[in-house]
Amino acid sequence: MNINRFYAEQFRNLYEIEIDPCDGVNMIFGENGQGKTNVIEGIWMFTGFKSFRTKKNNELIPHEKDFYNIYLDFFAENRDQNFQIKSTRDLQEVYKNKVKAVSTRSMIGDFFAVVFSPFHLNLIKGGPDERRRFLDIAISQTDPAYARNLSEYYKILRQKNAVLKNVEEKNIDRDYLDVWDESLSKVGASIIKKRESYIEKLKFSATECYAGISGKKEELSIGYILSGFEGENSEEDCAAILLELLKNSREIDIKRKFTSKGPHRDDIEIRLNSKNIRNFGSQGQQRSAALSLKLAEAYIINEMKLEKPVALLDDVMSELDVSRQNYILNELKDWQVFITCCEPTQVIRMKSGKSFEIKDGQLLRG
Repeated sequence: MNINRFYAEQFRNLYEIEIDPCDGVNMIFGENGQGKTNVIEGIWMFTGFKSFRTKKNNELIPHEKDFYNIYLDFFAENRDQNFQIKSTRDLQEVYKNKVKAVSTRSMIGDFFAVVFSPFHLNLIKGGPDERRRFLDIAISQTDPAYARNLSEYYKILRQKNAVLKNVEEKNIDRDYLDVWDESLSKVGASIIKKRESYIEKLKFSATECYAGISGKKEELSIGYILSGFEGENSEEDCAAILLELLKNSREIDIKRKFTSKGPHRDDIEIRLNSKNIRNFGSQGQQRSAALSLKLAEAYIINEMKLEKPVALLDDVMSELDVSRQNYILNELKDWQVFITCCEPTQVIRMKSGKSFEIKDGQLLRG
């Protein structure tokens, strides 16, 4: 999978910009606040998962404007394709090969990309919700059915939590919660099994990536934390265990007014040299670990879909030593990569590729 052209009109500070990248490493450089990350963000929009920086579409439109337009020409599935997203403050329109689509979510599974930005350091430094979000987006790219199951699970969860808030006040029969728990356990078991399967792939790929970045000086390990589960279980057994956990925690959940058990409470354990990287890793090690997870995601997509996703690496060089920077610049072979940086000296160290200078939202050269 390769991008042939990216065009943006009034997308954040990108008044009008067109980039024709090469098939290898593409360096986007310039001072802070010039629009480098906006290019990465614009490309990511075509995965169907919206922005990785904001949940509000209006923030993508400049204050003095009332719409944005972004286009992507790319090659995938052995053919040239074209996607467009046009959005006003009230309406977003999506076109896939010039045919109007339902929404950006309909793009999931058509254009593959992985993105790393300083925000993704929360995979290491943040709470479990950040790591679950990473898992859910990563799995959904290769399995749109997982995204539908996840949406259904959270819909049921919201409905059950609404009931929990009123059980004591309105004297609702506790047995009424059985309906919600049975639905949650069935859909939740499917989510858990797919996460377990993905984590097994992630363990291998992320460990290999980190070994390359660190020059094999450090060892990364990853595990999936499921509260109340032991050993390997079939999906049917997993549903039964989850149902029992939900019933056993019912009285506590009624008092707390939310559901305390289920895949919405799970976590990923990340260790470096057998120590919790969140507590004991340096800034560079934490950044390397987060980057390894994102690169591993790319390798898994390639393995499962036989398409190499585009790698979008925003401000990836910060707090990495020279050897780790050189790995990023020169060892991601046969892959289309977009890297943003402030220092033009990093462009000089590239053995091959193409560079683009951005200033005030405009392309100066490239």
